[in-house]
Amino acid sequence: MKINKLLIFLIIMPLMSFTITHKYYVSVTEVEYVKEQESVQIVTRIFIDDFEKMLRERYDESITLDIGKDETQIDAYIQKYLSSKLQITIDNTLQQFEFLGKEYEDDILFCYLEITDVSAINNFEIVNQVLFDVFDDQQNLVKTKINSKRKSFMLIPQNDKGVLNFN
Repeated sequence: MKINKLLIFLIIMPLMSFTITHKYYVSVTEVEYVKEQESVQIVTRIFIDDFEKMLRERYDESITLDIGKDETQIDAYIQKYLSSKLQITIDNTLQQFEFLGKEYEDDILFCYLEITDVSAINNFEIVNQVLFDVFDDQQNLVKTKINSKRKSFMLIPQNDKGVLNFN
């Protein structure tokens, strides 16, 4: 009986050592143009642990993304980081977005952004480099709803820009 258990252990153990856990590094950014409000509303979803890793490397080693923890400082870091890694150009004019806030849901960080005073969109360009500086295999999915048209594209470090024309 002991020999059977030993044989099973010796067979299974090497197989288990070849099992590799693969983690995906993905963010999702949804962009919607609300013509009636002359507003571009943006929601970016990022895994909390990935964003927290970036914050610790870049800004503060002791930071923790959690409700009630250093909210003002975390919001400032999020705004600063997203402003440097997310660029939106509408009709050949670089836009400044306002960071409205964040929410935590399960293991996802939701960041809410808005660009106001947008009366029309003829062309739209987004550069999304979120977490490219932390993870080589980061992918950023961008989903848009602009002028009643839905488009999606995947951005990677080698191709970090998406352009849509509505002419």
